[in-house]
Amino acid sequence: MKLFPLLSVYLSDPKRERRLKVLQNRVDEVSLLRSSLHGDSEAWGEIVRRYKEAVFGIALGILRRHADAEDATHDAFIRAYDNLRRYRLEKKFSTWLFTIVVNICKNKLRYRRYHPVVSAGHQIEETAPDPAAAMERVELEERLRDALAELPAQYRAPLVLRYWNDLAYKEIAEILATPEGTIKTHIHRAKVALKRKLDQREVIENASR
Repeated sequence: MKLFPLLSVYLSDPKRERRLKVLQNRVDEVSLLRSSLHGDSEAWGEIVRRYKEAVFGIALGILRRHADAEDATHDAFIRAYDNLRRYRLEKKFSTWLFTIVVNICKNKLRYRRYHPVVSAGHQIEETAPDPAAAMERVELEERLRDALAELPAQYRAPLVLRYWNDLAYKEIAEILATPEGTIKTHIHRAKVALKRKLDQREVIENASR
């Protein structure tokens, strides 16, 4: 086989291109973090832009309330910035950041347990061209989040990290400071419990119609 056709295939290999893209993003991120450490607010703003959706998603999945999730997201980025010098650049930044937001959410859940408040209105807001489709999606999300909220925190957090943020078991274990085997067990039990709760709700709703 000639060298150049083989080289062409190698250079156009999608997996290789993805690896290069991940590496480039990692280099860019380290550069942004170094600049942030030296007080570059624009660099930190770019870090926030890259991660705010993921951080908010984790917070909303755990806390279930938009206002609380927004507060947790805000607090997480402030805490991350204030402690940026403690972050080791050779480590994955997202793991470090997600650990911060999960810990903030845990503290909020503890506070909520001892300072209960009445939740007003719907927690999920939705706008879409098709009102019927929007309503159906809102109802589905509410049922899912209501069922999720009933799970113990030790099950809820890993489930959110796994399926809302598509994280590997190893990274979830690092974020939650829990053995990987335990994480897998918690996620399995959470899925079983979640399905049971959703099935029960469906039976109740059908019976009331």
